[in-house]
Amino acid sequence: MGKKKKSKPSRSKKKPKTSADQALALDYVRAWAQPAPPPREPSAADADDFLPVLATRGGDVLFELHSHSNHSDGFLSPSALVERAHRNGVKVLALTDHDTMAGIPEAVSAASKFGIRIIPGVEISALYNPREVAGDGETVHIRAYYGMCGPSRPDELDSMLLNIRDGRYLRAKNMLQKLTTLKVPIKWEHVTKIAGDGVAPGRLHIARAMVEAGYVENVRQAFNKYLGDDGPAYARGSEPFAETVVQLISRTGGISALAHPWSLKNPDAIIRSLKGAGLNGMEVYRSDGKVDGFSELAEKYGLLKLGGSDFHGRGGKDESDVGTVKLAITTLCCFLKMARSIWSSAMKDILLKFAEGPSAANLGNMLKFGRLTNFAGFSPINNDIHVVDFCLSSWLNNDDMEDVELEDVRLKLAHYAAER
Repeated sequence: MGKKKKSKPSRSKKKPKTSADQALALDYVRAWAQPAPPPREPSAADADDFLPVLATRGGDVLFELHSHSNHSDGFLSPSALVERAHRNGVKVLALTDHDTMAGIPEAVSAASKFGIRIIPGVEISALYNPREVAGDGETVHIRAYYGMCGPSRPDELDSMLLNIRDGRYLRAKNMLQKLTTLKVPIKWEHVTKIAGDGVAPGRLHIARAMVEAGYVENVRQAFNKYLGDDGPAYARGSEPFAETVVQLISRTGGISALAHPWSLKNPDAIIRSLKGAGLNGMEVYRSDGKVDGFSELAEKYGLLKLGGSDFHGRGGKDESDVGTVKLAITTLCCFLKMARSIWSSAMKDILLKFAEGPSAANLGNMLKFGRLTNFAGFSPINNDIHVVDFCLSSWLNNDDMEDVELEDVRLKLAHYAAER
């Protein structure tokens, strides 16, 4: 008689109990993502069908940290993106368009209707080159996450982004010239029409034009055959060096994260160099939710493990929907604990700079990512002390205000007001 096979021990399919640390992390994240609304007196307006949906605490907390709108190479407007995110259960949405933050105000306005929090973000095109020789190296994308106050030095960031966008126009024209040489002529007007008014054209716009012109079957084929980093029609723009981008994000009060490291030829060397420049995190979760070996790289260099769907809204089976990448609650807690202290410092810097040059124009610039859009009749020059509360009411919720120590800012504002 043959030997009987030993039966494998049965594995319990029960979910592991939530640890005390996970429970605390969930409470922390939930309190920030779904803050309790301030108490208010009931009024006749409560019957209005268009009242914002107030966030309530409880349930899952879904963050989407990588998404694009039609202000770069996405298909949906910021409003439509926010609405789709809401339908998918997203509580916190980071809009991270390529090299522009132009869609953030619209996203913030739309999000107020659904009780969603918006993290103002941007995905910055950069060049990694250990020798810092222009024209050499590898293209990398670095995302920046800011608080509702935005960057503390907006002019500095805007200048970099504008230079990159200008370079994208030249880059797109160079690509079209190469395509023409390859017997794949694409009209400039076709590409700019797809990109939309004021949007710097990128490779995806050119790829879509190629599909519409019938040269390729789909966008993926356009990249694989012509537009990929090693493709015959590829061209560089005017990207700054990656270390410079990371340093700028840190200097302007943002959290920096390396996007899709799996697309890099030598991720370890790049991550090591960017960590030395101040990189805070990196994508570990792919758009399909897979982790692969990048979790170990993040641990090796002490980086936050982030990720997102990289949603563009183009449809099709090869794209993950917004909100489909679920980050661990402990990951989100670590992200927020690091970010909130940095964002708080940025708020202080912004308010102190305002105190030195108060004006309605400066106030409008400060509040462009905030929830308040109408501040007509508010005179900052005559109400310097109230600027702090006015800005915080736009940037923060009640729960956040308790964490922000701004007494020194109030005192300096009072000092400047007394001197004038």
